[in-house]
Amino acid sequence: MQKDTGSFTREDGFTISTEKAFLDTDIIYSFLSKESYWAEGISRELVEKSIENSTLCYGIYNGNPERDSHAKLVGFARVVSDLVRYAWLGDVFILPEYRGIGLSKWLIEIITHNPYLAGTSFNLGTKDAHGLYKKYGFKELDKPEDRLCRPVNWEKINHAYGLKN
Repeated sequence: MQKDTGSFTREDGFTISTEKAFLDTDIIYSFLSKESYWAEGISRELVEKSIENSTLCYGIYNGNPERDSHAKLVGFARVVSDLVRYAWLGDVFILPEYRGIGLSKWLIEIITHNPYLAGTSFNLGTKDAHGLYKKYGFKELDKPEDRLCRPVNWEKINHAYGLKN
């Protein structure tokens, strides 16, 4: 069950919303498939499925999508969680032309202060944003030797959704 956190608006007019209906899949797909290092080449279908299957998705908008149909999606993050013990944060991005004005800090603050996520064991992977996440309680694994991961297998994922590689 999704625990919605609603929407939040800054004084400068930017809004964060967890309403998936407001998300601009074209922008999300374009960024993830062409500009991200973690999902380069991902298909539109898999981006749509990842949004659909995620517990919470956070869109950042220039404007308020609840009141303005022209509000533009400028950032995104998604959370997969049981909303009790475990949460995974992924696909976090701010469009390049909107960086440097505190949107990523605001986004991570909103996500980590969600009452259903605030106490969970939160995991993520990043190559370059350690400093940002450490400000919100993330840290290196205490015992990485006790953790395992199974790498993504795009062939099996595409097969499951009936997509060609």
